[in-house]
Amino acid sequence: MSPALIAALPFIGALLPGLLIRSGRDVAAISCATATAAALLGLCLHIPAILAGEVVTARFEWLPQLGLNANFRIDGLGLLFGILILGIGLLIIAYARFYLSRRDPVGVFYTYLMLFQGAMMGIVLSDNILLLLVFWELTSLSSFLLIGYWKHLPEGRQGARMALTVTGLGGLAMIAGMLILGNIAGSYDISDILNAREAIQASPLYLPALLLILLGAFTKSAQFPFHFWLPHAMAAPTPVSAYLHSATMVKAGLFLLARLWPVLSGTPEWFYIVATTGLVTMIIGAWIALFRDDLKSLLAFSTVSHLGLITMLLGFGTESAAVAAVFHIINHATFKAALFMTAGIIDHEAGTRSIARLGGLRRLMPVTFLIGTIAALSMAGIPPLNGFLSKEMMLEGATRTDWAGNGSLVFVMVTLGAIFSVAYSLRLIWHVFLGPERHDYPHKPHDPGLGLIAGPAILAVLVVLVGLFPNTMVGWLVDASAAAVTQGTQHPHLALWHGITLALLLSVIAIVGGALVLARYAGLEALRARFWRPDAKVMFDALTDWSLRLSHRLTDRFTNGSMARAFAAFSLTVLLCGGWAFSTGGYGGASRPMLPISVVPLVGWVLLMVATVCMVAFHRQRVLALVLVGIIGLIVSGCFVYLSAPDLALTQISVEVVTIILLLLALNFLPKRTLRESRDGKRGFDAFIAALTGLGFGGLAYAVMRSDFALPSIANYMIENSHKLGGGDNVVNVILVDFRGYDTFGEITVLGIAALTIFALTETLLLGASGRRLRNWTHDSRRAGARHPLLLVVITRLILPMSLVVGLYIFLRGHNAPGGGFIAGLVVAIALVSQYMASGFAWAQERNHVPYHALIGAGVIAAGATGIGAWFAGEPFLTSVYGYVKLPGIEKFELASAMGFDLGVFLCVVGAVMLALNSLSRIARQAGETVNAEPMDINPSRSKGGR
Repeated sequence: MSPALIAALPFIGALLPGLLIRSGRDVAAISCATATAAALLGLCLHIPAILAGEVVTARFEWLPQLGLNANFRIDGLGLLFGILILGIGLLIIAYARFYLSRRDPVGVFYTYLMLFQGAMMGIVLSDNILLLLVFWELTSLSSFLLIGYWKHLPEGRQGARMALTVTGLGGLAMIAGMLILGNIAGSYDISDILNAREAIQASPLYLPALLLILLGAFTKSAQFPFHFWLPHAMAAPTPVSAYLHSATMVKAGLFLLARLWPVLSGTPEWFYIVATTGLVTMIIGAWIALFRDDLKSLLAFSTVSHLGLITMLLGFGTESAAVAAVFHIINHATFKAALFMTAGIIDHEAGTRSIARLGGLRRLMPVTFLIGTIAALSMAGIPPLNGFLSKEMMLEGATRTDWAGNGSLVFVMVTLGAIFSVAYSLRLIWHVFLGPERHDYPHKPHDPGLGLIAGPAILAVLVVLVGLFPNTMVGWLVDASAAAVTQGTQHPHLALWHGITLALLLSVIAIVGGALVLARYAGLEALRARFWRPDAKVMFDALTDWSLRLSHRLTDRFTNGSMARAFAAFSLTVLLCGGWAFSTGGYGGASRPMLPISVVPLVGWVLLMVATVCMVAFHRQRVLALVLVGIIGLIVSGCFVYLSAPDLALTQISVEVVTIILLLLALNFLPKRTLRESRDGKRGFDAFIAALTGLGFGGLAYAVMRSDFALPSIANYMIENSHKLGGGDNVVNVILVDFRGYDTFGEITVLGIAALTIFALTETLLLGASGRRLRNWTHDSRRAGARHPLLLVVITRLILPMSLVVGLYIFLRGHNAPGGGFIAGLVVAIALVSQYMASGFAWAQERNHVPYHALIGAGVIAAGATGIGAWFAGEPFLTSVYGYVKLPGIEKFELASAMGFDLGVFLCVVGAVMLALNSLSRIARQAGETVNAEPMDINPSRSKGGR
């Protein structure tokens, strides 16, 4: 199975719950599990190749000129994280089915979960850092939805906002760092970057790139001082906590550190920043976890501590430490996911997560007690469980590490962190499961059914088996993933017993020390309570409030809603920047002669200036201003015709007709005159800025048109290659659908979004106070003549089929002659709009059942599918192909794939115009506009009967 398909399967699975939830919760869960299992199976099929040292790739050129390619790869590291994401994801899907209550919208939950799973798979399988950044930001957005899933809880909304803010800001920094890294390496493909170690570390930009990338990794993996967001994310449902904070989101930062380890590690900067940050995070997280009362909060801070441990190992920069980091990633995922699920079971059955209200559950919940105890002992590093093995390897690495020439500082501090880790793990067992049985639980505790217990039970079995048989269970996986990290051939020996070593002695000290700390827990807690402790949440809230107040103050001062002020500020900024650029650009004066001016363009220019001046003078009279806008548009269209640009002329005229009609309908709900908003002095200042801006742009145009450029004009390239590369003689259309097709794709997407925004704003306008004002609208009784005159109705009926034929003709000829999808869409939209104007929107809509929302969506999909189709031909995204077809009885004609893209443009334009018209009509209906029963005001049948 292709790595691209493996990454896509979770996204496909995200579509299923919303479609199948009507069939029941089981069907929705099974659909997600099926997509996840299929992706896991496809991933596992590549295990033999990965173990043989191969790297499985799938490459799709998207925007090769920008270095953005849809490249995917599966190596040992991607295999490890893929198995964790998909394997634990399967268990979470089953666990969530029985954990969530019937009041929770399960279809929404599974959609969010699969989106997040797909984003994580995209990160670990990406072979292009720009593509990785796309998936990276998607994890922040989808985790925001998951953490805030219980949106009725204030703490859920707060935790989601905090996670998005911290990880989002770190992601912005990482974008800059990745761009610098790709610039140094000369490629944005990870495969190429991994081979550019010397160039990257020798570059003066190495340190800025390192700092920015580490900022993104540290925020995502909750490293100090960004650790505070993760515990507040515990407001999410327990399945979310178990998934995000054991195998997925918080591991994304660790994955990035491991992926870039071959090119960024081995320098003093890497060691002191990464190793020190990880060590500090390990100790602080363990110390805070020791005193948390909420069970999930304790596990959250323990996650922070273990993430710091793995970060520290990667920061050491040695191959043995990298092997230990990879091994502990596996072990931490197994015992931490089991512990989170166990905490969810306790909360679900006992009705509380407060450790102070728990105790004695070993008799009431014996199966849960067994699972939780095994996982907690592994977290503490107690033999013979898997956590002990990787902890020993961590301690061994710490004993061999010097920090600023001090050979004992690191392992002493690491041992202190390990003591705290043992203490909070034993506290979890002692205070939750042991001790006397209580009788004041909110609910009577008991072991749950198989649906909740199966997932953590499987993980607990793995904890034991990996501890007893490490090489058989995961040795092959650790070997392959460590080799991918270190870019070497790794054959780690994983064993439960290595003899009596310093690491074993430190482990014994940690276990004994942790037990002593737990024995003195009450005294330590009282001592801790005496000292002031900074609250990260309070600091975050204070910083957020200060930022909001500052932004409001700046916004109110510079953008108070006055468009005149906004335009003035924008114009002055452009003038200053343009003036500076022009004065320092070395302009050498005019080098091309002036062209002679004939009478026709001179007359057109005079008319354009007169219309423009009249527009400024009479702009407060809205209808007159609209007429003048139309005149200006027609004159500009004539200029395009004179300058041999028929495509632009057709587009300009079509746009003018559509916009004038829609604006006339909108003006029906506005006063006839615009109120005077500026004082005379202010108007004079605005006129000065406007005149200065106009002169500036005019001068720039004059300088450009009278200058010779050393570089050849891009126009010559377009003209020479229009037919050869794009298969069309209409250079403008070929540019739109081929050479600059990506720009056009973005433009039609924005056009569709704008139309949907108008529709959404209309929905809001029809509600509340504005809706009441519309319902009380007073119409002008002096309405002229018939609303639906016979002559207009007849003419539009005759024009409709002709316009549709003309639109089809313009669409088909657009690749080789003036026309195309955009102009054709406007022509068809004008034909349809004329029907609605002649007989009313409601009457016409009853006879036209086309959903305009779907039309816009179909247009975007058609354009996108045309672009993706190029991949199957081995070409970059949106590359068109063409050929000639000969059918019997018809001359040979050309077919180009760009027609599919142009069809998307056509559908988007028609859908956007008609949806805007739909919105205006609904406002009119709300305002009391009556609906006619006949297509015209004269009823032919009644007239005949009257005679």
